Formats: sequence, C-alpha cells, structure tokens
Amino acid sequence: MDQEKIGTFIAACRKEAGYTQAVLGEKLGVTDRAVSKWETGKSLPDPSLMLPLCQLLGITVNELLTGKRIAMEDYRQKAEENLLALKQQEIQNSKKLLNLEWFIGTLSTVSCLIMVFAACFATQILGWRIGLLAAALVFLACGIAVALKLEREAGYYECPHCHTRYVPTLKAVVFAPHRGRSRKMKCPCCGKKGYHKKVLEP
Repeated sequence: MDQEKIGTFIAACRKEAGYTQAVLGEKLGVTDRAVSKWETGKSLPDPSLMLPLCQLLGITVNELLTGKRIAMEDYRQKAEENLLALKQQEIQNSKKLLNLEWFIGTLSTVSCLIMVFAACFATQILGWRIGLLAAALVFLACGIAVALKLEREAGYYECPHCHTRYVPTLKAVVFAPHRGRSRKMKCPCCGKKGYHKKVLEP
C-alpha cells in the first residue's frame, strides 16, 4: 500500500467533506496530529478507525486503502489486492514484534547477569550488593513481562488438534509451559490441551 497516496486521498476527502483536521480527529477520538500523520503518509489509521473514518468521508474502506475512488467494475479486484496487502502488513508487523520481543528478552537477561556479577564481585558493601540484586530481579521481571506481552500480540497460536488460530489471554501465556515459541495451553475451540505453536497468519 502506498501510504503517501492514501494520505493525499484522506486529505482531499476531508476537505470535500468540509472537516478540519481537528474536527475530524475529534469525531474519531484522535488528535489533529494523528490526522496530520495520516495525510502526510507517516502512518495509517488504526484498523479499528478505518470504518468510522470512511463513513465520515463518504468513501469505502477499499477506496481508502487504494487511495482513490474505484469504479464498480474494478471493485472486486481492488478488494482482493487490498486484503492481500493488509495481510502482508499484519505479518510484517508481527515479525517486528517478535524481533523486538527477542531483543528485550536478551537485553534484560544480559543486564540482570551483569548486575548479579557486579553484586557478587565488584563491591564488598552489603547495601550495594542487596540493591544490585534487587535491581537485577526487577529489571529481569519487567523485561520478561514486556517480552511476553509482545509475543502474545504478535500473530496467533495454533491448536495442534483442531488447528484453530487464536490470540490467548495474557494470563494463559504467562502461566503456560513453553518450548521455544510453542506454549502448552487449552484450546478455546475444542477444549483440548497441547503445545500450541506461534504462527503469523490468521
């Protein structure tokens, strides 16, 4: 998808509808700065905002994602192209989240080990040792919490029994035993337990 083209189209439709950036943002519950970012191609509207945005601008989601008005004869083809583009974008975003999860997990683990090493060998003062060990545990716990949240939000988990793909609760992810990116959880569809693997496509 061409973000700049989409942004130019949003700006043109907004002006046609008689809205300022501030008024459009207020109707959608976002700032005028967010609307400005859409129109300059720096970002796309959140998927949850696309339908209300299109209703306000008098366009279809298909036209929004294409960045122009679509004739009826081209509508189906453009719809398929836009669905594929959205799917690819979702997969790319999930890959970025998983890479970020790996980076944060590694960084917090290494930082924890350095602080533990410093507490054991770099100082003889008891207060500093306790402080360093406490900081190491807090840093590791925060890093793990953020990493687990990112892993949950990236992509889906697939049940090995019924092959349903779903997003589990954060609680289920935190307390599930795991092997790499597979976690032993109960499927919300068939109710069976097993190691559910992480997949990027819905």
